[in-house]
Amino acid sequence: MVQGMTDTGLLEENIGYRFKNGELLTRALTHSSYSNESGLRNHHMFCNERLEFLGDSVLSIITSNYLYKNFTDCPEGELTRMRAEVVCERALSGYSDAIGLGRYLLLGVGEEKNNGRQRRSILADAFEALLAAIYLDAGENGMAEAERFLMPFIIKEIESVRKKGSFNGDPKTLLQQFVQQAEGDFLEYAVVGESGPDHMKTFKVEARLNSNVIGRGEGRSKREAEQNAAREALALFSVE
Repeated sequence: MVQGMTDTGLLEENIGYRFKNGELLTRALTHSSYSNESGLRNHHMFCNERLEFLGDSVLSIITSNYLYKNFTDCPEGELTRMRAEVVCERALSGYSDAIGLGRYLLLGVGEEKNNGRQRRSILADAFEALLAAIYLDAGENGMAEAERFLMPFIIKEIESVRKKGSFNGDPKTLLQQFVQQAEGDFLEYAVVGESGPDHMKTFKVEARLNSNVIGRGEGRSKREAEQNAAREALALFSVE
């Protein structure tokens, strides 16, 4: 067996779903770095990127539906912030960790050497791909099965983030408000690194206060990386 694909039955036990079509599960676990090294024509068709694309939409509709029905007094802006917190890269990679998803991934040699199994972006993408695989495999019950699998993570994360008070505003706004308490302080965000192909870039950003680095973050967009850097800075200053 190829490293990363042993004991997938244990993964199915962890997620509480048994696949009828094992190829869907395999594809959800296959990173593009692995399929690129396969030498197959149209290798992009054999990795989890297309499933990730679908999973992102499934994730959004299930989460949005739950928030809409259960937070009836919240305005649109607050619902948007809540959703962003519980479906961001940080949260999704945490969901992956909870089911041990990283150990089952098929990675290329380079990603394997670079600790790809611990990379937030890879874990987050794989979780979305797995969600889409469940949705497709379950057929007419796809949305119900995807919701049954997803919601325990979402509910737990909502409770956790609410306790921290993060729904009071996005991290960048909260950090800016904190910095403005002192006159003359200057807050800025600087992109210090980019990696990955154009359609799947990972950005690294530093939050700097008067040229001093106070937080670092990664994300699949500059905005997400900035939010993660701001979140780290808030933790540094013990701001909730």
